[in-house]
Amino acid sequence: MTAPTINGSAYPRPLDDLMPAARQVPVRDGELVPSRRRLMADLKIGNDKAAAIRDRLISEAEENAKTQAYRDLSAKDAEARALRTVADDTAPDSTVTPNPPDRGDRQTAEQSTQVRTVEEADDTNPAPQPTPVGHPGAPTPPAAGKPVRPVAAWPVVLLALPAFVAVWSGWVGLGGLTGFGVVHPLPGIWDSFQINTAITLPIGVETYGAYALYVWLSGRVPDRARRFAKWSAIASLLVGAAGQVAYHLLVAPPDGAPWWITTAVSVLPVAVLGMGAALAHLVREDH
Repeated sequence: MTAPTINGSAYPRPLDDLMPAARQVPVRDGELVPSRRRLMADLKIGNDKAAAIRDRLISEAEENAKTQAYRDLSAKDAEARALRTVADDTAPDSTVTPNPPDRGDRQTAEQSTQVRTVEEADDTNPAPQPTPVGHPGAPTPPAAGKPVRPVAAWPVVLLALPAFVAVWSGWVGLGGLTGFGVVHPLPGIWDSFQINTAITLPIGVETYGAYALYVWLSGRVPDRARRFAKWSAIASLLVGAAGQVAYHLLVAPPDGAPWWITTAVSVLPVAVLGMGAALAHLVREDH
């Protein structure tokens, strides 16, 4: 004959029917839920069912702990709001506003109220008062409504113009020494039209270097494009400096200045052009 279960029936009860009795099983000190053996002994059930009931009890205990923590947090938040309300009600009103504040002022006031903490409401130390205007130790207030004049960029462009002319003439001269010269790009169509291909050197090197420098310093492009602009601008300036050095060493008279002085002087226009282009861009930036 089959032994009766905890409810006096010979048929095993489902887990849902066993849960009320399982919640009444005593728990030892330091345990969150009863042990599996304790459930087996008190409820007269098998090992598998005791393990399933214990898992449910653990889930219920965790949910109860979360619910209690949420309730505690809500209670603390309500207490903090009550303290802020008391602090706002007891604070003296030093000014009277004849007209109601607009929407922006109400939003600013709400944000200021939200950022206050309970510690600020309980703090009894008075806040330091600002030094009155006109006091010897008071800072000088800025002039109201006086706009800040931006720095003009045209002097930088004017100063870099002679350097650009020197670089241009150096590249044209180097192009003439290396085979660049006058060509007729439209024969049979416009025979009188001619162009000196030496101008492609300063346009291709120095103009690109100035634009790549602008892209690098602008910060308005993706990181990959900015890195490419950075290194290509540096490479263009270095190539431009090397081209100027090569041209002046080729055309310098034998009894002229030493080569290292010629090199230093030849690099100066390129350096001034690069720094002028960078400075002209930076002074136009808003930030």
